[in-house]
Amino acid sequence: MKAYTYVKPGEAAFVDVEKPVVRKPTDAVVRMLKTTICGTDLHIIKGDVPVVESGRILGHEGIAVVEEVGEGVTNFKKGDKVLVSCVCACGKCYYCRKGIYAHCEDEGGWIFGHLIDGTQAEYLRVPHADNTLYHTPKGLSDEALVMLSDILPTGYEIGVLKGKVEPGCTVAIIGSGPVGLAALLTAQFYSPAKIIMVDLDDNRLDTALSFGATHKVNSADTEKAIQEIFDLTDGRGVDVAIEAVGIPATFDFCQNIIAIDGTIANAGVHGVPVQFDLDRLWIRNINVTTGLVSTNTTPQLLKAMESHKIAPEKLVTHYFKLSEIEEAYKVFSKAADHHAIKVIIENDISPEA
Repeated sequence: MKAYTYVKPGEAAFVDVEKPVVRKPTDAVVRMLKTTICGTDLHIIKGDVPVVESGRILGHEGIAVVEEVGEGVTNFKKGDKVLVSCVCACGKCYYCRKGIYAHCEDEGGWIFGHLIDGTQAEYLRVPHADNTLYHTPKGLSDEALVMLSDILPTGYEIGVLKGKVEPGCTVAIIGSGPVGLAALLTAQFYSPAKIIMVDLDDNRLDTALSFGATHKVNSADTEKAIQEIFDLTDGRGVDVAIEAVGIPATFDFCQNIIAIDGTIANAGVHGVPVQFDLDRLWIRNINVTTGLVSTNTTPQLLKAMESHKIAPEKLVTHYFKLSEIEEAYKVFSKAADHHAIKVIIENDISPEA
């Protein structure tokens, strides 16, 4: 089958590989229908995730059709259309029992496109299929479902929930990329008084306003941007600052705009250390959280989508075929130049069963 694989830092390739097979009773093999590219995939290709081996198939998001299941799989059968979660979970280990699926101890957690082969291929082996796959409700678009694999629960769990967004609070989201916009969409569940989007790209800021942000701030001039935020918050700063970029400058920006007793929720993937100003944070009672998404909110988000409380398909801006995945990466890696947010990649190679 064809798959997009990591080769070495700075290099990936679309190559022929062996089709996956069921290895364990709890496995399923699925035929991918649609996948996408995540910023984490770019980090991997750059070399920021050194545990990823050469030849690893990339990708951890998508929807698929079940081709085969192991004898231990009870919730799915051949022909079922499914959502593939970015996190695998055995449901039985110490961390799964605590609901921290991101750190499942039995071939689980974030492993697709990381420690095992991922979704940017014709077929995918899914460990712990009963807990990793979700039936797709009728009436939801493929585009919306793909957004539910990763970025929607990431923005919600790591940004909104860890940030403790609540009615009447003020929120700043630093970075109007996919995760930042996912945080924007889900923050509105809690009716904050203000949601201030911060970015360098005016086009993305305008998109954020159309998605429900109340204010936009261009951070090209850092000091001016910080002052704008204080002006919008009666000189106090924001109650919640969601970092959705993953570079030292944006984390530092959060430290400079957070109000007394506020929360910095770091959702961005960092490749280098950041400066942590504990000397300033402790005396102002600042809370700092971060984490890897566990996707335990996926059922809740599915219900929100079914009831039309959220429309994540709005995040999709570009469409490609799997045979065009190299072009898709070129566009996504220069997202600002192409006004791209999320791309959809459709499997045009594997015939329907």
